[in-house]
Formats: sequence, C-alpha cells, structure tokens
Amino acid sequence: MFWLKDQTVLITGGTGSFGKQCAQYLLEHSQVKRLVIFSRDEQKHVNLRRNLFPPDQYPQIRYFVGDVRDCERLKRAMCGVDYVIHAAAMKHVDIAEYNPQECIHTNIGGAENVINASLDAGVKKVIALSTDKAAGPINLYGATKLCSDKLFVAANSLAGENGTRFAVVRYGNVLGSNGSVVPFFQNQVKHGELPITDPKMTRFIITLEEGIQFVITAFTEMEGGEVFVPKIPSTTILDIARAVAPECTTRVIGIRPGEKLHECMIPSDEARQTLEFDDYFIIRPAFRSWSSVSPAYAAIGKPCADGFSYASDNNNHWLTVSDLRNLIAQCSDVSSGPRKAIAAA
Repeated sequence: MFWLKDQTVLITGGTGSFGKQCAQYLLEHSQVKRLVIFSRDEQKHVNLRRNLFPPDQYPQIRYFVGDVRDCERLKRAMCGVDYVIHAAAMKHVDIAEYNPQECIHTNIGGAENVINASLDAGVKKVIALSTDKAAGPINLYGATKLCSDKLFVAANSLAGENGTRFAVVRYGNVLGSNGSVVPFFQNQVKHGELPITDPKMTRFIITLEEGIQFVITAFTEMEGGEVFVPKIPSTTILDIARAVAPECTTRVIGIRPGEKLHECMIPSDEARQTLEFDDYFIIRPAFRSWSSVSPAYAAIGKPCADGFSYASDNNNHWLTVSDLRNLIAQCSDVSSGPRKAIAAA
C-alpha cells in the first residue's frame, strides 16, 4: 500500500472490532505517518494503549476520545488527515428500535458530521462502512444506514470536481465480531441448547480481515459516489449453529422484529446502476453532478441485467459446516499487537 506511505489515516469507531483489526492491518502493511483512532469509549482506548498498541512502540498512533455526534471534535481530530474510514455506528437492531433518536443522531447525524469535517479539513478520500440491512430496510438501523449511504454519495456534489471524494462499502455479517451470532452461540454452549430464529434463515458472511482488505480495494478503485459490494459466501443460521457446537440441540424461537429471513445487498431496482467485476460489484451513483467524466472502471465492468438482485438466498457461493469451522477458528478477536513494528512517524 505505497499510496499510504507518509499519509495520515483516521478511523471512527476505532476501538471496535473492525477498528482494532483495521489499525493492526495498517500498521503491518503500510507506513502511515499517523493513525488516529477516534472513539468515544475511554476504557477501550486504555485497553488498546496498554495491551495492543503501546505508545512507546507505536508513536504514530493518536488516541482521540470523541463522538461522531460532536462535529467540532471531529474537525479537531481531522486536522492534517488524508484518509478517513468511518466505522462508528449504532448497529444492534433491537437497541436501535428501542432508542430510535439515539440511533438517528449517531448513524445519520454522525455521518453528516464526518462529511462536513472531512470537507473542512481537505481530506482526500472517505470510505463509509455500510450494511446489507441498508438495502430495502425494514428496521430503523437499516433505514439510518441507507440514509447515511445517500449522504456520503451526495457529499461528492458538495466537494465539487476537485474536492474530497466519498464512497461506501456495503457488506454482510462479520464473522465473530462483537455482538454477532458466533460469540452468542459460543456463550450458549454451556446450556446444551442453541436458540435459532429460523433454520431456513440465510446470511452473507465475511471475515474482519476480508472486510478490511475490501475497504483498501475501494480506496484504490473509487472515483467518488460508489457503493462497493463484495462477492462473499452465504450460509444458514442452522449451519452456523452446527459449526459452533454440533453437540448441542437447537430450539427455533422465531424471527425477531426487524429481521429478514434473507438479506439483500443489491436490490433489483439498483441493478441498472450496477457493474459487475471479478470479486465485487459497484453500484454507481444515479447522477454525478461533480464530474462530467465517466469513471475509468465504467469501461471494464459488466452491466448487470435488468431484474438482477444479489441476495443471501440466491448466492452462487455457499459455506459448508466444515468451511465455517475453519473460518471461526481463524477469526478470534485481536488479542495481541501487530507482528512487527512500523517505523515511527
């Protein structure tokens, strides 16, 4: 990642599952000048400083306590920043349903603040993390992320032809991340029974490292306004249960409010704007008012047919129980610092 050499990167939500592993990946694979970890959780900052990235070994890291809901604090944090990865969000469906105002303030207001702070600071590129739940949303979390996606795409118009470029990465469930189904099942093993919503339920699956690598790909390929969607495998919730604890029985508890039986990342209505590549799709912006020049990738991608959709139940790539076991074994949370130190800034 030569293009990141001597650059400054800021990660919002930098103390979360994605943020920690993304920081580790950048420290191992690039020579960033500064890495700003922006998060409102003071204790998680302390844990990172003490256990993963101590300042004496990684002086290029800045631990910046702040909330994306505070635009002035974001502007301060983004001074001199070249690239932003926006990973901060309220992401739990049930918590968002009970606390809708808080979800809106963080996921929509926070997105607007990141956009304004990036524009004011002259950031080069911004990638915002999205979710499959933003495609045809049926819960508040998905609706706020759809709104966030729209804000980031439209932000290119605010930036103009030569300003900050914004794009979105949309992917499915991150295997083993905090609050996901794998650690939940692992905690339930002691009871000898795993509660599952519906044995027919399907989900897209991606690992944290795959998600991080896809964000890096999006940074190199983006020209502004794109929604990048990776080609990733599907699985059933029942197979995840079998992979985690084959010795346990399962109990069907029914689909919870706000959940879908199957998730979709590209609805058929967006097919006309979508280009297919070997490993991913790009949903192009409906209009590109900031530039009259067609992006370079437009001549390479294959247009998707009318009516095409990319959903977890019509996927061509499925994980077996054995595949899932192997992935789960590889996907333990970050428990030690980077394997090698990068030269200090």
